[in-house]
Amino acid sequence: MKIVFGLGNVGREYDNTRHNMGFMFLDYLYPNISYKKKFDGMYAEVVIDNEKILLVKPCKYMNLSGEVVSSYIDYYKVSLDDILVIHDDLDMNLGTFKLTYNHSSGGHNGIKNIFNNINSNNYLRLKLGISKNGNDIIDYVLGKFNKEECNVINNTFSKLDNIVYDFVKLDRDKLMNKYNSM
Repeated sequence: MKIVFGLGNVGREYDNTRHNMGFMFLDYLYPNISYKKKFDGMYAEVVIDNEKILLVKPCKYMNLSGEVVSSYIDYYKVSLDDILVIHDDLDMNLGTFKLTYNHSSGGHNGIKNIFNNINSNNYLRLKLGISKNGNDIIDYVLGKFNKEECNVINNTFSKLDNIVYDFVKLDRDKLMNKYNSM
């Protein structure tokens, strides 16, 4: 079993906001999937080559994502090698992405909270760039994307169409080499 966590903030007011890139990406990949609730998260199951994959959207605010991530890891007894966390990254330009492993939070409060709850950075992360502006960071990450930005995001997401499949099929180094060389 593997678990893919898409980070975001729950609530209509956060739809299409920069901080919700993890939610948005899961919705892009699986637009018609039905989610159930468990452990303060919404989850859905998909099967890829006989391997069950949980898609999870933590339903606590971003800064408390680690509580939900920890609950799923503990309950399903999955190795940290079997999780992928998808989130926004202010330090990367909109339209860029990068797979990382064993990296610091880079100031991302959701990632900090995951570390505080699982005491490790030894898991795979897909960072999706949202760019940075000179304004207030909180207002910026909670701000909505405009139409042009949404087009860039959809183009970026289309490059990542197979990443969950590849997460199942490829070892970490091959996965990172494939996507980080795009």
